[in-house]
Amino acid sequence: MTPESPGPAVDSDAPVAPDGGDVAAGALWTGGTGGYATYRIPALVSTADGTVLAFCEGRRTGRGDSGQIDLLLRRSSDGGRTWSATQVVVSWPGFTVGNPTPVLVRETGDVVLLFCSNPAEAHESTIRKGLYKRAVWTVSSADGGLTWGTPVEITSQVMGDDWTWYATGPCHAIQLRSGRLLVPCNHRHLDTETVTLSRHAHVIYSDDLGASWHLGGGIDVEGANESVVVETRTGTVYLNSRDQHGRGHRFTARSDDGGLTFRDISIDETLTDPPCQATALAVTGLSVEPLMFVNPAGPGRSMLTARVSLDEGHSWPVSRLIHPGLAAYSDLMQVDVETRPSPDSDDGEPSATLLALFETGEGDDCERLSLIRLTVDSTGRIGILDPAL
Repeated sequence: MTPESPGPAVDSDAPVAPDGGDVAAGALWTGGTGGYATYRIPALVSTADGTVLAFCEGRRTGRGDSGQIDLLLRRSSDGGRTWSATQVVVSWPGFTVGNPTPVLVRETGDVVLLFCSNPAEAHESTIRKGLYKRAVWTVSSADGGLTWGTPVEITSQVMGDDWTWYATGPCHAIQLRSGRLLVPCNHRHLDTETVTLSRHAHVIYSDDLGASWHLGGGIDVEGANESVVVETRTGTVYLNSRDQHGRGHRFTARSDDGGLTFRDISIDETLTDPPCQATALAVTGLSVEPLMFVNPAGPGRSMLTARVSLDEGHSWPVSRLIHPGLAAYSDLMQVDVETRPSPDSDDGEPSATLLALFETGEGDDCERLSLIRLTVDSTGRIGILDPAL
């Protein structure tokens, strides 16, 4: 059941990480500290003035997807080198709150955060059977993430009548050149005759800067799941999805109408899938604007790998291992473009600086959320400015 009234955006009893000041980049959150057993599900966005916002789920009692879970935030005003103390964005007693999916609205400078909720005792297995309700929300900040408004429920606008499980992102959403806000999502469809489940990726959109929301198109193939959207330099929307059916590679699709419909639904055999969530980004400001894709290339959830496409995601000729060992969910954002010697050459090629925030650990793939700074240039060459912890 969804709360009849959201109440305050922050639970007064929510734990807050005890670091009173700035913390260095590297491991932004480590499980077992700050009042939370586990930190998972990273998402990144830049504000209008370049402040970096890093979101995650703070899971109070364990690593599982149920129980009391809060939405947390750290801010960086220096491109990800140092970070503020953790702040609680949304915390409701007795509820799981998760799947942070932020987007910057260019026209207003507001950051809109989409997320989902359900009762803390519910598991995905019981939600997908229709025994508990899943709800979809937005909450906005007009001051670069310092304060947040009251969450607004949008479930009736974006969920089908016979859908059960639902998830936004998780990772960043985008604003198209047209001004449309476009959010990657996924859902499960319950067939009440046979009690079978189908899994699909889809998008939702807003053409009024987040005031109202609508269902768009998606990947109508069983198994399509957590996804990410990119607008290419020619205006095509590229949708890339996890395959929960376990065929070992990513689903992709393309839209020519801003996400209303998708064509060319296929499996990209270049992009291996453990399965796990992944992220992608359209890099801007270079003479050739590449796409970057990051996921654990495997085996299993390990070997976090960045790949670059110079042809809008049709091929991925450049790849680089950016973190060996265990790794799981991740997100990407662009910080800047500048001319400087590359970590791998001294030719002064202009390159974009990117941040990747991802789950990793030694004994478990979600012991901490770590940050790594990357570069990419117009040839697709990937550099590592500093390694993750």
